[in-house]
Amino acid sequence: MTTAPTPTQAPYRLPEPVTWDALTLSRVIHARELSCREVMTTYLAHIAACNPRVNAIVSLRDEETLLAEADECDRELARGRSRGWLHGIPQAIKDLSATAGLRTTMGSPLFADQVPEHDSIMAARMKRDGALVIGKTNTPEFGLGSHTYNPVFGATRNAYDPSKSAGGSSGGAAAALAMRLLPVADGSDMMGSLRNPAAYHNVFGLRPSFGRVPLGPLPENFGHQLATEGPMARSVADLARLLATQAGHDPRLPLSLSLTEDPAIFAGPLARDVRGLRIGWLGDWGGHLPMEDGILPLCEGSLATFRDLGCTVETADPGFPAERLWEAWVTLRQWMVAGNLAPLYADPAKRERLKPEAQWEVEGGLARSAMEIHQANQTRSAWHVRLLELFETYDFLALPSAQVFPFPVEEHWPREIAGRSMDTYHRWMEVVVPGSLSGGPVISLPAGFNAAGLPMGLQLIGRPRDDLGVLQLAHAFEQAAGDWLKRQPSF
Repeated sequence: MTTAPTPTQAPYRLPEPVTWDALTLSRVIHARELSCREVMTTYLAHIAACNPRVNAIVSLRDEETLLAEADECDRELARGRSRGWLHGIPQAIKDLSATAGLRTTMGSPLFADQVPEHDSIMAARMKRDGALVIGKTNTPEFGLGSHTYNPVFGATRNAYDPSKSAGGSSGGAAAALAMRLLPVADGSDMMGSLRNPAAYHNVFGLRPSFGRVPLGPLPENFGHQLATEGPMARSVADLARLLATQAGHDPRLPLSLSLTEDPAIFAGPLARDVRGLRIGWLGDWGGHLPMEDGILPLCEGSLATFRDLGCTVETADPGFPAERLWEAWVTLRQWMVAGNLAPLYADPAKRERLKPEAQWEVEGGLARSAMEIHQANQTRSAWHVRLLELFETYDFLALPSAQVFPFPVEEHWPREIAGRSMDTYHRWMEVVVPGSLSGGPVISLPAGFNAAGLPMGLQLIGRPRDDLGVLQLAHAFEQAAGDWLKRQPSF
């Protein structure tokens, strides 16, 4: 393995290529100002130096093999051939997404040695556009919970404070981005998994509209409609460009968006006059959502950026019982998790190797009736109707990306927020549920840091399928936001 100074050997200077965003790196590679071998060598050395601080990248592949793949990319460029904008760019795929020939553990000891024969649709598309897969990014067991730890690889730590959680379930992806171990990253999001860790790392995470990025193929492709894959990046332009790679209809996924919705639109210019756009601030949902001290003022302060851009920002009444949303969410989530994990739960020897939270989800799902599932979907449908009413007044809705700042990495989940006890392992993440149930695009924007130097994010919920509009407003925000966007972790 390539060696490099560790972050504890002062001074550690970031090698310049890892500081570039993905689009810049792509331009440099295609101009042949830097070879793919040089890029790979630089990234592997930086990973060797800095990944131990956070434990973001796991299942790292053999260096000689990766350098040979980079050499082939250089030979192809010499012949005038490019695979795509990610040509020769190192990429680690979230460990929930299948990668052919590279183990996909899902953070579970039951799958610690699983090596898929085929790539997921999303991984295949990233390879198609030239990405060189160097390994995986860490995730909680089966992606359950917004705190990235598991018995296979251990915990991923926060890049800004390694004593704190990286969030999850795309915690490895977010920490890798913040530490400049990757130029861009993929993730997935059911209950904030692209938004919460992005908020915890001062980067951008987009939960696309349902069906925008086909998830799978899976054994069941019709009923379960909570999770999606999507992009994470340090710039909105990179975020949009990666979405263009990931998005697009696949006939194996009958609910993926149609061929008429060309994903190439996300690769175009994002500049837009946002003056006059209306943003409804949902805050803590009229006091329903407990928030750690400092989160609401920090997020409200970041809303000033939109006012500076000429947007109107005002407090909005969601007009929908949050508890009704929560009950529907728990029902649908338990049903989905049980559908995936019930065969493991049925085997006593395997059941005891499932973390308690996974067992709780399966047990709840097995106890649900068909009528309960139907009623939960009716609640989701009613929320959709209410959202359409809100979007008659507002162009976007905003609320915090999380209810707590990054918490100690040793804690499995926050048991209390602002004096209120959490009744489930994921109740502290309730703020992401309205966006998840909307089925529409939701982005987490960096909102700044608290006095302890911990990051937080701001969610923007867009109209159904208006992913481009969300990205355009996020791009405008990025251009006008304060110095917090440039704040880096300590290396």
